[in-house]
Amino acid sequence: MAEIQSVPTHIGYIVDGNRRWAKKHGIPPYEGHLAGYHTLKDVILYTLEQPGVEFVSIYIFSTENWKRPEKEVGAIMKLAMRIFKSELKEYIKRGIRIRVLGIEAGLTDDLIDAAHKAEEATKDLTGGTLCICFNYGGQREIADAARKCVEDGLGPDEVTEQAIADRLYAPDVPPVDVVVRTSGEQRLSNFMLWRSSYSELIFIEKLWPDMRTDDVTAIIEEYGTRQRRLGK
Repeated sequence: MAEIQSVPTHIGYIVDGNRRWAKKHGIPPYEGHLAGYHTLKDVILYTLEQPGVEFVSIYIFSTENWKRPEKEVGAIMKLAMRIFKSELKEYIKRGIRIRVLGIEAGLTDDLIDAAHKAEEATKDLTGGTLCICFNYGGQREIADAARKCVEDGLGPDEVTEQAIADRLYAPDVPPVDVVVRTSGEQRLSNFMLWRSSYSELIFIEKLWPDMRTDDVTAIIEEYGTRQRRLGK
């Protein structure tokens, strides 16, 4: 095994393959999302337990996912509510801060309220940060940041990389060190485009519900063998 050079501070997971997992097992799509939900909790908690890992981002619903069947979207919304409400005590117990990145358009008032309350209840916790990319699009985030530059009265010469970074959703969240996508697909699909400009990319054949804690260990070990030049 090659020598491990470093540990990622921020790991981003593109959660993919829940529907294919359900089809593979001959069950309705909702059951696949439910299985993915249970895997999500295990992977999040284990990842944030690893020394050096301070941020985990999960991509659970994109702005493009509204195109899916209404019944499936409704099921995902219910599972998101469970993250914000039913799982909140567990995250608080473990000292995990929750940040929600995305837009509110299209979401119910109850869901928006639950997301805000989860952020407020965990804002001072220091045991790691869980960034939930929900109703999120990377291009939309950059466009919103640029729009904020205009609203703040910045001139053309003042719209710098730093100015954009300062106006992203949750600007205190650092760049993603490694992006992990399951299900064998090899694309970013609009996930954290600004923060992933120098991310290492790891693509895993497993469908998301089949992910286990051993896979997290392998991801961190793989990252540690890579040379991070960052353009140097």
